[in-house]
Amino acid sequence: MMPRRRAFTIVELLVVIAIIAILAALLFPVFLRAKEAATKVVCFSNMRQLGMAVSMYADAHSGGQANLNRSSPAIRRRATTRGS
Repeated sequence: MMPRRRAFTIVELLVVIAIIAILAALLFPVFLRAKEAATKVVCFSNMRQLGMAVSMYADAHSGGQANLNRSSPAIRRRATTRGS
């Protein structure tokens, strides 16, 4: 005769599911903090690149600052030529 295989009971399965749910609940805040930290790093990197771009522009244009005012003639001229 073949030995009979013992299957998991419903109680054992529910206990395992409960343990997994508890572990997931404990780890969720950790993953959330890690995601927030990664977002801060990306933001810091973007700000650093913007600062470097402004600095490089100023070096290339004899210390002049970029004029990003929408009412400046250069931007109006570019906006009108694109629309044509």
